[in-house]
Amino acid sequence: MTEQASAAESDIPEIPGKPTSASRTTLSHIMTHSDTNLLGTVHGGVIMKLVDDAAGAVAGRHSGGPAVTASMDEMVFLEPVRVGDLVHVKAQVNWTGRTSMEVGVRVLAERWNESTPPTQVGSAYLVFAAVDADGKPRRVPPVLPETERDKRRYQEAQIRRTHRLARRRAIMELRERRAAEGIED
Repeated sequence: MTEQASAAESDIPEIPGKPTSASRTTLSHIMTHSDTNLLGTVHGGVIMKLVDDAAGAVAGRHSGGPAVTASMDEMVFLEPVRVGDLVHVKAQVNWTGRTSMEVGVRVLAERWNESTPPTQVGSAYLVFAAVDADGKPRRVPPVLPETERDKRRYQEAQIRRTHRLARRRAIMELRERRAAEGIED
């Protein structure tokens, strides 16, 4: 980093951190026939939209303004969701960078007319970028993990970030090598 860039960054005031609980949220929705696929279970895309909605709400709350989905990874479907299930999508910020944040999401389902405990049916990790009115990246407050579980999620998020960046770097290097060899894609 240049001295000029370093000096410019030190001129930017620190943003106070926010605890994990400040933006944590749960979105609940009853699944209907219009949500189903040909097998009679709920479309994965319907669940993914609920996941993105809940994660977006959390990212906007944490960053104090608009945030856009930059990536979704590790979307896992554990059990089918059926018509009549009450789906709960629980989301929280796990990690923050300068302008981005990872949001972890758990998806639970329970029968709307039974008093049995909900079952985890899915999970996902999404990365959101905070943006200003012009769509340019803006800084986000650091997340302050509160519990041992929050601290574990923060550490795991750092590992996922390292893997995402390494994967992106490896793909770019491969493309550059292929282009240098004259191989067209």
